[in-house]
Amino acid sequence: MLVDFNELPETSRVWIYQANRSFSQEELEEIKNKLNEFLEQWTAHGSDLKASYEIKYKRFITIGLDQGLNPATGCSIDASVHFIQDLEQLYSVDLMDKMNVSFKQGEFVAYKTLSDFKMMAKKRSVSPNTIVFNNLVTNIAEYRTNWEVPAKDSWHNRFLN
Repeated sequence: MLVDFNELPETSRVWIYQANRSFSQEELEEIKNKLNEFLEQWTAHGSDLKASYEIKYKRFITIGLDQGLNPATGCSIDASVHFIQDLEQLYSVDLMDKMNVSFKQGEFVAYKTLSDFKMMAKKRSVSPNTIVFNNLVTNIAEYRTNWEVPAKDSWHNRFLN
């Protein structure tokens, strides 16, 4: 059951998928339609899942699930992963690689491999105040407060010393 993202409780689980490039406006419209269709029929053992999504910076797809109504199961999580993998193939984009880092450079969102980010940190091309995207957050409360943060306040901090 698809609901407005802002209707999901703070305790709702989130999964964040970052793209290795920005989506075009046309791609975004298609992806929104596909997300609407998928989340409308997403179930766990035949029970509706109360879910929603946000797409930010033309690059991040965040799926939220109210686990208070019905929790995700292995099968429902597998279905969502297959859905994301289908998007990857359809749009020739990488959404599943967790070993890459996105961060802000001025108005733009940069996307680098973890090793490139480490090298940039050594060269001081990124600083403790560089805004990074902490895709390891697990619920909406963390997503709203700890997703888009200075590197010094995230796991990225370990590379800045």
